[in-house]
Amino acid sequence: MLVQQILKSKGTEGVFTVTPDLAVHAVTHLLTEKRIGGVVVSRDGDTADGILSERDIVRALALRGPSCLDLETSALMTANPVCATMDMSADQVLEKMTEGRFRHMPVTRDGKLVGIVTIGDVVKARLSQLAAEKDALEGMIMGH
Repeated sequence: MLVQQILKSKGTEGVFTVTPDLAVHAVTHLLTEKRIGGVVVSRDGDTADGILSERDIVRALALRGPSCLDLETSALMTANPVCATMDMSADQVLEKMTEGRFRHMPVTRDGKLVGIVTIGDVVKARLSQLAAEKDALEGMIMGH
């Protein structure tokens, strides 16, 4: 399964972006309100300048204390995040996520931000693909 198929199955909600100067506490409200685990940081809404996840915020809280919530998003974000392209396979995305130890990956087309995939999205797609393959094999074995 390809990233473009995963994005299509996610629906039209799109990707949530924040500007680098937004306070981290404002990002926590967005994450809570939208029930998401990370946001893409973008100066213009078209590029992935960084990414900020719940995990990044929790780590900053542990290291810096609650004052980190007043920092700008750019202070805690991972700059220049690894991005997926529409033609990458689910396995390629999982491999990059595993190697980099991250769970959210912006998706770009021609350098422009078009979406985000999470490890949950990719695992769900992969499980669906495996179930379809299993059904096809069972059908072949049973002669259907």
